[in-house]
Amino acid sequence: MLVTLKEILLKAEEGNYAVGAFNCPTLESARAVVEAAEELQVPIILSHAEVHFEITPLEIMGPILVEFAKKASVPVVVHLDHGSNLENVKKAIDIGFTSVMIDASHMSYEENIRTVDEVVKYAHEHNVSVEAELGMMTSSGIGGEETQGEEHLSEGDSVDYYTDPKVAKDFVERTEIDALAASFGTVHGMYIKEPNLDVERLKMISENIRRPVVMHGGSGLSEEDYVAVITSGVRKINYYSYAANAGALAVKDYIDHHKNLFYHDFTVAAKAAIKKDVKRAMGIFSNRNQFVGN
Repeated sequence: MLVTLKEILLKAEEGNYAVGAFNCPTLESARAVVEAAEELQVPIILSHAEVHFEITPLEIMGPILVEFAKKASVPVVVHLDHGSNLENVKKAIDIGFTSVMIDASHMSYEENIRTVDEVVKYAHEHNVSVEAELGMMTSSGIGGEETQGEEHLSEGDSVDYYTDPKVAKDFVERTEIDALAASFGTVHGMYIKEPNLDVERLKMISENIRRPVVMHGGSGLSEEDYVAVITSGVRKINYYSYAANAGALAVKDYIDHHKNLFYHDFTVAAKAAIKKDVKRAMGIFSNRNQFVGN
């Protein structure tokens, strides 16, 4: 069933769990995520990131995700990830998305607020939830786009890029967003160093904003790390790189072990691997660890 981000995260807050937001730029990835969620009977967020429009345009992938959500036996949000402008936000809402992220984190603080405020007013008029970002999500200090698998070093990260809890309170009060993507030591993409989580900062952010906190860039975290951030206020976790990598490795393995190759067989192998990977993640996020590894 199709629901809003605000609805789904309110229940997550009550149940002290997080909902996985899975970027689905292909039909196989979308099917894998929905099937895994239905088997575990957990709510999910189907996301389409603006950076992935070159893989599958919003006009093509958007309606597919909305239709999947409507037919699903579990609550499903359809979410625009890292939208850069009001034009794309409006397109997503017209298609039927129930949640949008406007990412103006690269702008000055006041410009960020003005941009987010404009999106919030439009989205809320259409009963669509809004997520915004405050702080920088990568070790290079460049916030914004979801990566497509590139690696980022965690060493050298500066707390200057982390979200300030006091500023976060002001930001949420002035914009009236429904969820805040905060920076507290994670990055996008594939980690090659151990992450350096500032859980105390996260707790202060959560207490100050009294809104769901979104974690972008969970790569490299242990199961214990996930439990710690969920306990400290994270209610939405973006997940993509490792699932996409699992699909790619499955295709490589298939090629290595078969002589007669057909493209459709690659999609079947990729879907199965993605499903297994996201199913494990869903089990951790929902605090239903009995499902981990199934």
